[in-house]
Parts: sequence; structure tokens; C-alpha cells
Amino acid sequence: MSTETYLNHPNFGLLFRVCMVDDGQELYATLYAQRLFFLVTQSPVEGLVFQPLGRSNARLMLESRLRTLRRAGQQADYDRLQHTYKQTFQ
Repeated sequence: MSTETYLNHPNFGLLFRVCMVDDGQELYATLYAQRLFFLVTQSPVEGLVFQPLGRSNARLMLESRLRTLRRAGQQADYDRLQHTYKQTFQ
């Protein structure tokens, strides 16, 4: 079973999910370059809302999610996200 999630952005093509940020919010990046990041919010009125993010803001969001997972003791999720973090930002 694959845990990868993809969205099609109207202008930037295929995006992949980096991580969940909050309830109804997820961090996505462009599939190939992994240089453009978007905070995608599920809105009952507007549907999917794409908010572009800079690389440094995306990194801060991912680091915040890592801290949350570590505090919650979700080691398996933390390890997976740590691997994604290293691939994306280092």
C-alpha cells in the first residue's frame, strides 16, 4: 500500500504531499524540482486553496511538524518525515 498523495495544480502540474501541517492543511511540493511549495487548505466553500510558500517557510512548517510528532511519541511517523526532510532540504 502506497502512502504517497498527489494533487494536480492548475499551473504547476503534479504536486506531492510532503506532510500534514494541521487539520485540513497539508504541505505539498512540485514533483520534479521540489523547489516550489504550497500550503493546501481544504475549504468547504472554496474547495482546495493553494497558498504558495517560500522554501524557508516550508522548511519551518516541516520542522514544526517533526517537533509535534516527537512530542506525541509517534516515532514511526517521525522517522518517515525525518527521511523526507533530509531528502527535501539537505
